Amino acid sequence: MSGDQDAMAVVTQLKDLSADPLNRRAIVQDQGCLPGLILFLDHPNPQVVYTALLALRYLAECRVNRDQLKTELGMVLSLQNVVDKSTTPGETKLLASQVLELLQASGSEDAEPADGPVSSRRRARFFLGSSNKRAKTVVLHIDGLDDSSRRGQCEEALLKIRGVISFTFQMAAKRCVVRIRADLKAEALASAIAATQVMTAQQVLKTETGDEVLVPFALEGSSLEVEQNMKLPDYLPEDEGPNQEPDRAVTHMSTGQGGATWLGAAANFLSQSFYW
Repeated sequence: MSGDQDAMAVVTQLKDLSADPLNRRAIVQDQGCLPGLILFLDHPNPQVVYTALLALRYLAECRVNRDQLKTELGMVLSLQNVVDKSTTPGETKLLASQVLELLQASGSEDAEPADGPVSSRRRARFFLGSSNKRAKTVVLHIDGLDDSSRRGQCEEALLKIRGVISFTFQMAAKRCVVRIRADLKAEALASAIAATQVMTAQQVLKTETGDEVLVPFALEGSSLEVEQNMKLPDYLPEDEGPNQEPDRAVTHMSTGQGGATWLGAAANFLSQSFYW
């Protein structure tokens, strides 16, 4: 199948899972599922975006999920981008607006009980990287990421770094979400981007209140050595490096075990085909 067909298959399965009220708490509590749905909101295929919004609408119907959905890194911004983008179809804008309204109303409604007990089998980890605790995710805001040419330069710079597993772009927000081995420092990404001489990167973090802040990297005078890939494969394998404690500036992947179901196939697809 093509990349679009694979993405559509994965997001459809997530939507179908979210349609079952018994799954909604487990999906939101999973450390990989929500970031994956946020990335789908920036997918070039409008149907993938619409299906991801349907899944988020289902998840937001459970009131106890709304605070977590609202504070998830990039959630509100990505939804707003869908609404504001001039090329977004009308029905997609409407659906994104509905999800935003549900999340904005989260603080004014009484919490309801969870949708029901979830068995350990149904609490299987749902999304990318959920079975590998030796990877971490870094969100970068890139000044100068203005067009497809700059995006190509950024891709080329990141591909040269040994330890980069996958990345995807949110061009409207000038962001890049990078998945790397746990032993690779985030500063290596910023150094490679700065080497383009036309772009600079800052790290996107969340405060205790859930607000997003931009934190610059201290690169001047740094003696950071970056191991480069001399021969690039079609995608970068998820090599298991030393399991060091990740910096506070990254999102730590969960350690749950996936089964021999479509969930494992989804994680494998996203790990190997993430250059959207």
